[in-house]
Amino acid sequence: MSNRVLVSSIVGVVALGGVAAAGLAIASTETAKKLTVENTSARYVPPSADLTGSLTFTADVHDDSGIRGLKVLAWPASSGLDPTATEMRSTENATCKSTSDTASRCTYTLKVTKAEAAELAEGTWHISTLATAKDGDTEFTPRTSEFTVTR
Repeated sequence: MSNRVLVSSIVGVVALGGVAAAGLAIASTETAKKLTVENTSARYVPPSADLTGSLTFTADVHDDSGIRGLKVLAWPASSGLDPTATEMRSTENATCKSTSDTASRCTYTLKVTKAEAAELAEGTWHISTLATAKDGDTEFTPRTSEFTVTR
């Protein structure tokens, strides 16, 4: 076999190997689980004569590295508030419990007294979230969920 044919064959094998490696890298990137906040629900229960009211928010949070935490902020739509990811860093934490190596169910519960409820704006409220993965990735969602405050 001539050197020219041998060199051409080696170059071809290296090129095919590079294409195959790139294809594997793309495939592994596509199957990696991006940080997501899913299956959210928010429920406001006003206080009654004998019982304290509450706000409960739940979400399933996923990332291929696992979940470090979820920050939560509830705010009235009428306020015009437009929270940012930076502002979310100083809000309250949800309680997150692992459901697998890559997922957690996060719950935020806030007790509401009659006095507090009387000061709440009636109508639509939004919930903003900032999820943080164990690898440091973050996902900010300005309007993750909504609920209605009634008296």
